[in-house]
Amino acid sequence: MNDIIQQSHAWLMGIDIGAGSLKTMIIDSTGKVCASAAVDIATHSPKPRWSEQDPQDWWAAVCKTVPLALQQAGIAAADIAGISFSAGAHTPVLEDAQGNLVRPAILWNDQRSGEESRDLQERHGERILKIGLNRPAPTWTLPQFLWLVRNEPEAVRRTARVYVAKDWLRSRLTGTWETDRTEAVGTLLFDAAQDKWSTELCDLAQWDINTLPPLVNPTTVVGRVTADAARQSGLAEGTPVVCGTSDTSIETFGAGSVAPGDGTIKLATAGTVSVVTSQPRVHPTLINYPLAVPGLWYTITGTNSCASAHRWFRDRFLMKPGVSGSEAFAEMDRLAGTVTPGAEGLLFHPYLQGERAPYWDPMLRADFVGMTFRHDIAHFSRAIYEGIAFSLRDVLDQFRAQGMDIKTARIIGGGSKSKIWRQIVADTLNVEILLPETTDASFGAALLAGVGVGVFPDEMTAATRCARVVERALPDATNVAFYDELFAIYKDAQSGLVQVNHALARITG
Repeated sequence: MNDIIQQSHAWLMGIDIGAGSLKTMIIDSTGKVCASAAVDIATHSPKPRWSEQDPQDWWAAVCKTVPLALQQAGIAAADIAGISFSAGAHTPVLEDAQGNLVRPAILWNDQRSGEESRDLQERHGERILKIGLNRPAPTWTLPQFLWLVRNEPEAVRRTARVYVAKDWLRSRLTGTWETDRTEAVGTLLFDAAQDKWSTELCDLAQWDINTLPPLVNPTTVVGRVTADAARQSGLAEGTPVVCGTSDTSIETFGAGSVAPGDGTIKLATAGTVSVVTSQPRVHPTLINYPLAVPGLWYTITGTNSCASAHRWFRDRFLMKPGVSGSEAFAEMDRLAGTVTPGAEGLLFHPYLQGERAPYWDPMLRADFVGMTFRHDIAHFSRAIYEGIAFSLRDVLDQFRAQGMDIKTARIIGGGSKSKIWRQIVADTLNVEILLPETTDASFGAALLAGVGVGVFPDEMTAATRCARVVERALPDATNVAFYDELFAIYKDAQSGLVQVNHALARITG
């Protein structure tokens, strides 16, 4: 237990860097959400398949959202008992010896390191899997660093400190440098069995191990808000700051999936399926991380384009003058509900930015298959929901092939707000879907802050006390049988188009 006096009632703050926005949330010690404020974050793609953000945008978003959240909650900055952070894993932030940013942060969905990933897999795949628990792919920091060595050697030479996204942002408050083990595993440069950075893996990336941060627990109080950070952000000087961890770990924990066998489905920028385990389940198609709850792991894998594909369709085809984004999403839900399952034979493969599991192929492309003159915007809307659900089914089948199945799953992420999408996921995966009251990563971050400063005695208590299920979606047997048959066609179409996708990627550079 940290040296913070336990409080019976307190306010806690969680800050999360999402793929498209930063959110600051304030909760009380019962898990009630008292305030939430978000600011959009721009993602830049200066070249095909690149995906980058400017970390300074994250800090600017903190300085905007913190005062808004405090005002909405009706409390003073000094009332915040603790703060913690989360963000997507694998997002490295490089600083030079003077603390200056070396380059923009490469995001987890960046695909530039495809060649490096193939080289690493072909030459060292088994060894990387054994030490790092995961296989190389463009989403991981290891191949991203190898790409930097080959293409931006000056940036590599200047790098004195490596942060992961949430750690760099947290360091704006404390001036300290550290990370947690979930983030360390996410770099693919960490030896989990030895509990230390791996010289062997760093050598494969030709990366200096001395640039990697010290390790602490997610609930460790790493410092306090400095006077300068307080002036910029609106926080109170001296507020305890807790390390935090990556978004999928913190979301799984915050949703209440805290026992072996618990499943979680995430409908966010990417879509994921995860299962809580007592130890890593190492396999080339699965990903393993330590869970925020000590002694537990979660095995996860996912599809690159989920809510991002949903939003792409909304923005291209449903946004009109005078119509808000939420209204356009509601219209998409309504349209999809007017069409029978299967969208009259229209299929969608959501590979708008390559694909992770089970194909690990950055050159795959999205498509609509089976169009006729009968199909209109409603059919395309439903096909979007079903295609992403089929991609999640592709993911879940990797677990089932390894003897890991789930019968119930908590659903999180922005897409979980859609009732029709939740039902389609339940029918397609043949899994009971549980909707938690609060699904944001910032919520889980606030809970971890509470553990770190003593508001909760431990992680399990925080999750079981504050994570509440408010709705359920049961699989419909008729739809389950229909989607089983349609999924086989979806798979045939996917495999038949692989070479076409690769040819298109080559011809367009």
